[in-house]
Amino acid sequence: MRILWIITFTATLLWSAINPYDPFTWFLEVIPALLGVVILALTWQKYRLTPLLYGLILIHCIILMVGGHYTYAEVPLFDQLSTLFDWQRNNYDKLGHFAQGFIPAIIAREILLRAHVINGRGWLNLLIVCFCLAFSALYELIEWWVAVLTGESAEAFLGTQGYLWDTQSDMFLALIGASAALLCLSRWHDRQLQQMNIQTL
Repeated sequence: MRILWIITFTATLLWSAINPYDPFTWFLEVIPALLGVVILALTWQKYRLTPLLYGLILIHCIILMVGGHYTYAEVPLFDQLSTLFDWQRNNYDKLGHFAQGFIPAIIAREILLRAHVINGRGWLNLLIVCFCLAFSALYELIEWWVAVLTGESAEAFLGTQGYLWDTQSDMFLALIGASAALLCLSRWHDRQLQQMNIQTL
């Protein structure tokens, strides 16, 4: 499992780094994935996560690296989908923002349950959704700051493609992603936590 994870991550990273569409955008998009893998390596022995969470983090890293390679507005598959469904823009970035809610929801859930921070499941879910919305808002602020500091060179990183409500729709998709993760994965996640002798609610 761990070897397959490392191979998949490394192969995708190397592919992503070869002749990216915009090297500056590639750098910006891949930084979170690189930071994430460093954190996972440092915590592997003392704070091992569930297999579900490791898998989700890998998927999120792949989404970031693909977006970094092409820029979010130029991913070929989503160009084809735009033609097929008559979309006005390439919507790969919307997949990324859905994942920005979906995967952090399970990260937050695992940390909160293991730390025994919350006693009730309702409060747990509310706090997780609030965390994911806050994380999404922070990312939008970071995009804005990067654009202000670097000028037009950050346009591909922003990925608005002329859409007036891009920021709001990004955060809404993170909200949907977080809610979907809690609805679809909570029982599976609980089973894996119980197998690690971690009490769930």
